Amino acid sequence: MTWLLLVLFAYLLGSIPTGVVVARILGGVDPRGAGSGNIGATNVGRTLGHAAGAVTLAGDALKGFIPAAWAVAIFPDAPWAVATVAFAAFAGHVFPLYLGFRGGKGVATGLGVFLAVAPGSALVAAGVFAAVAWKVRIVSLASLGSAAALPLLLAFFDHPGAIVTLGLAVAGLVGWKHEDNFQRLLVGTEARMGRR
Repeated sequence: MTWLLLVLFAYLLGSIPTGVVVARILGGVDPRGAGSGNIGATNVGRTLGHAAGAVTLAGDALKGFIPAAWAVAIFPDAPWAVATVAFAAFAGHVFPLYLGFRGGKGVATGLGVFLAVAPGSALVAAGVFAAVAWKVRIVSLASLGSAAALPLLLAFFDHPGAIVTLGLAVAGLVGWKHEDNFQRLLVGTEARMGRR
């Protein structure tokens, strides 16, 4: 029963659209109707400014971290329980109840989840993101690179199969949500950092 309640809590918390909430608090444009139309930190930052983007990033990461960390504390010897709670938080962001199941791409929420579940792997994956972003200045490519690296890192650091499977599921959904970005990358029209 505790596990089921935590899964539900994780999904509902993950469903909170941080970017939309930040936009409403600031009285700015709804990110769903501006820029790329995405509710994540990158689009919020481009449409409402860097501070709003940073708050959105932190909020999206926290809503993944909080339930995942709680699950780690409650179920320290049950990796499948931890993985399902963590995935529920991530799925809440990607398929939010409050926005008709049309959510963000999950990168920040995925980071928050893995900072709680597998912090070493999460930090290395964040390093991959930073290195790619610094080199090519394309956020979507950095996101795809770090997502692809994550399951490999989890396996390399010998995490339980449930956690590696979680990494594969998160990476797969991040990749799927970046389908449009991938097409623009192929034709060389994807936006670079510092450009609107």
